[in-house]
Amino acid sequence: MSGLGFDEPIRLWLLAAVAALAVAYVLLQRRRSRDAVTLPGLGLLAASLPRLGWRKHVAAGFMLAALATTTTAFAAPTAQVQIPRERATVIVALDVSLSMAAEDVSPDRITAAKAAARDFVEGLPEKFNVGLVAFSGSAATVVEATQDHAEVEAAIDALQLGNGTAIGEAVFSGLDAVAAVPGAAGQSAAPARLVLLSDGANTTGRSLAEAAEQAKAAGVPVSTIAYGTEDGVVSTGQGMVRVPVDAPSLATLAQETGGQAYEAASGSELQGVYEDIGSQVGYTTERRGVAGGVAGLGLLAAVAAAGSAIAWSPRAV
Repeated sequence: MSGLGFDEPIRLWLLAAVAALAVAYVLLQRRRSRDAVTLPGLGLLAASLPRLGWRKHVAAGFMLAALATTTTAFAAPTAQVQIPRERATVIVALDVSLSMAAEDVSPDRITAAKAAARDFVEGLPEKFNVGLVAFSGSAATVVEATQDHAEVEAAIDALQLGNGTAIGEAVFSGLDAVAAVPGAAGQSAAPARLVLLSDGANTTGRSLAEAAEQAKAAGVPVSTIAYGTEDGVVSTGQGMVRVPVDAPSLATLAQETGGQAYEAASGSELQGVYEDIGSQVGYTTERRGVAGGVAGLGLLAAVAAAGSAIAWSPRAV
């Protein structure tokens, strides 16, 4: 919960009256201390009474807190609250090009990527439709969007590496998978998101600019994950070949479609990225009234004021 605001902010001016009461209380205590008169025989009486010290001010402090919080509740406070989505479509697109065999990420890029993607799918709400797209020299929908998340997880495990990196084609395949999800009768289309992980640049198929334009037209944000490091290498028939990650291209794709761009250089970082995406996909943020909760705090403060006044009253000893 964040982004505190008020529907009736003008009412917050009443807090000035609470502040005035606090100032008046302090001034009154100082006046009593200054005007106190010591009379013969009162020393013995004072010695027989409990020494309250700072405790004599606790009840007043709680009461002032109660007045402040209930006044704040009167101003109708609101806050941004995360609400779990009941339905959504998430398409996971994984790069399975040969560069994903690089071992700059332990134990290698593809093994760590598969593990993180499985955990991501497993953590999504069970009513979400989840699909899987794999891409190397071409892109294909491996699993159509389904609520059988175990099927998607098994398909991730079975992915094999291939030549080329067709990122643009992966976006088009993901959009086709979103469009194929049947709509519920009487309901608007569920929000959709494409989560695309790649470690390289687009080398074949349609361009990222074309893919971004199509995703934007379809209203489907593409969140991209640039995975790997600048030091990645793979062994080929021509020897060792450098396969550095291409983060800028993926970031542009995300930005142009309204998605988020991430970079991950290790398996643990990738897990964190997926957790962040899962939070975004699984929840929607709404502004809701929180006056009841604030008023509840005021009630607790009032009860504490009454309790402390009773507990530390000299007559109760």
